[in-house]
Amino acid sequence: MNNSLITVFGGTGFLGRHTVRALARADYRIRVAVRHPNDGFFLRPMGHVGQIDIVKCNVRNADQIAAAVHGATGVVNLVGILFQRGRQRFDAVHVGAAAAIAKAARAAGVTSLVHVSAIGADQDAESSYAASKGEGEVCVRAAFADAVILRPSIVFGPDDDFFNRFAALARMLPFLPLIGGGATKFQPVFVGDVAAAIVRALSDPAARGHTFELGGPTVYTFKELMQFVLRETCRRRLLIPVSYFVASIQAMFLQFLPKPLLTPDQVSLLKSDNIVTGRETLAALGIEPTSIEVEVPAYLSRFRPKGQYDETVRAKVIEAPASR
Repeated sequence: MNNSLITVFGGTGFLGRHTVRALARADYRIRVAVRHPNDGFFLRPMGHVGQIDIVKCNVRNADQIAAAVHGATGVVNLVGILFQRGRQRFDAVHVGAAAAIAKAARAAGVTSLVHVSAIGADQDAESSYAASKGEGEVCVRAAFADAVILRPSIVFGPDDDFFNRFAALARMLPFLPLIGGGATKFQPVFVGDVAAAIVRALSDPAARGHTFELGGPTVYTFKELMQFVLRETCRRRLLIPVSYFVASIQAMFLQFLPKPLLTPDQVSLLKSDNIVTGRETLAALGIEPTSIEVEVPAYLSRFRPKGQYDETVRAKVIEAPASR
């Protein structure tokens, strides 16, 4: 086993669990810092006995952060939220916590810091989410100049909150909304590729101090992604354009659901394309991106009307691409 110890903040989330698995396969020792340790015990079977340790850490507590990074050679910050609720605010999580982790890593003599941000991160962005991500990057650079910043587009995988969510909506609703007409562009990136990029960024000295934008091999409009979801789930649904103004009004109410379907800030975020614009991408890290066509159909099959193993449904899926 590699003697290097990597501390991962946010290791119990969607990207976190894949990152922990990738680090375990690379034979690192892993310390997962989480607010509630019981929530992280499911990660231990991903490695050898004793390879993955779970420690209690609230990212608002500087002492707990310092204890979590003590003795580590590398730190990965995956902490992030998609909407604000209660004490979970963008400024506190994307800026305050990011700065505190970077400062603690530098003080502890950590060699490598990987900070996961998002494409579109910009202090001057209209969206509070994107603005806080941009400010967080500035704080990380100020505290840890050699940090590697990764900016992924929409991350997809078997338990993602994008394709699964819209497939579930298509099962319940007679239509899917196209906010802003569905013209916003996305470049979905496979969660396994992002996890591999994190491992590579930790180990490659040439990556230090650089910012990488991570996207898949193909750019799609939001409308094309909804058509893809309907095709793979074998459902016929109306695609209804919704203006940003109308979507903002709807989001004012939808944001109060236990798990918001849409928030006003997300509507603002959809006004900008979410695609790779820089030169430093997955290719610069030696990783060939995986397309949605390779991975997504396998886990969307459960949303088909007659089930995953219905031969008629499977035949329709096979014929669908040829009928474009």
